[in-house]
Amino acid sequence: MSRISPPGYPRRSPAQTQLQLSRNPKLRGPKRSFRRRLQYFYWRLVRLRGSPDAIARGLACGVFAGLFPLFGLQIVVGILLAIALRGNKIVAAAGTWISNPLTYVPLYAFNFHVGQWLLNDDNQINISLSSWPEVEELGLTIISTLLVGCLTVGLVCAFCSYFLGFWLVRRVRDSHRSKRRRQD
Repeated sequence: MSRISPPGYPRRSPAQTQLQLSRNPKLRGPKRSFRRRLQYFYWRLVRLRGSPDAIARGLACGVFAGLFPLFGLQIVVGILLAIALRGNKIVAAAGTWISNPLTYVPLYAFNFHVGQWLLNDDNQINISLSSWPEVEELGLTIISTLLVGCLTVGLVCAFCSYFLGFWLVRRVRDSHRSKRRRQD
């Protein structure tokens, strides 16, 4: 697809445009690049297709799936939930990024403690590798406690992210509409 330049402006190749941008002091430096990224994500949010409700449902599905210890399957689960609940699939995939290698340990430790609290299991788990059946039994206890905590925290965070996402999309789109009205 070719770009049409306004009358009086020369056509530039993408390489010339990139060179001109790199020479501009206003568009260089870490502060500028962070600001440009924020503007990019702002415009992506404004231009995202779908109703605010569908986008918020996708975000909630992604956050819910991201809080489960399903390494490598979180995006798939988030998209499948978004399909089932008619949410935005792209936002669902992005919502799973709530868990990443930097947040795995604190997130799942918190979920485990919530599971312990809900199951009234105040025992400190001591892992001794003396016998395999003991380790297997302890493994099932740890997994069930973690899954109860993940389900609870996932539901609460999905609920909160739905309303936060709905509010954010509506606010961004309304502000964009008001700016366009002022320009017209």
